[in-house]
Amino acid sequence: MPEIKNIINGCLKGNRRDQELLYRRYSPKLYAVCLQYSGNDEEARDILQEGFIKIFENLIHYKHEGSFEGWMRKIIVNTALEKYRSRNRLYRVDDIDQIPEPDAEPDTEDYAGLEAIDLMDIIRELPPKYRTVFNLFALEGYSHKEISEMISISEGTSKSNLSRARIILQRRVGSYTGIKKRVLNG
Repeated sequence: MPEIKNIINGCLKGNRRDQELLYRRYSPKLYAVCLQYSGNDEEARDILQEGFIKIFENLIHYKHEGSFEGWMRKIIVNTALEKYRSRNRLYRVDDIDQIPEPDAEPDTEDYAGLEAIDLMDIIRELPPKYRTVFNLFALEGYSHKEISEMISISEGTSKSNLSRARIILQRRVGSYTGIKKRVLNG
């Protein structure tokens, strides 16, 4: 398999074969990132396509310092955030106005048998404003201050959206594992 520096140089020269190689090598991982931020497969594919266009347009700015995959991931996440911001400007809907606090912390046994793919599906079901903050904080490691600047909300709103996302996730995971237990245990 060709060295990534050679592929990048080929892409910079407009070599279609190298562009395709780059896409094929990284699109599966980056598509998974897109799914984390989108509500469905079609939107994830749109984000991936727009993100790769930006990657190819900005390859000249890549300094070969740090992880190339990390550099691309940042572009993909920013593309997803742009889509989120534009969607938010088009319509403002409060998906869930009031979410009461959970009665008790869930027992870790409740999560036994929950696979990563199941959890990712549950995260994808979150309302967009909660999913975006959850992903940026829990998966990407951004602070509430950084999140507030990225998606133009206050730090308090970021914290509130994260809290609500966690509550929703706890409930959905509890429901999911309860259903799974009933199905498996008959």
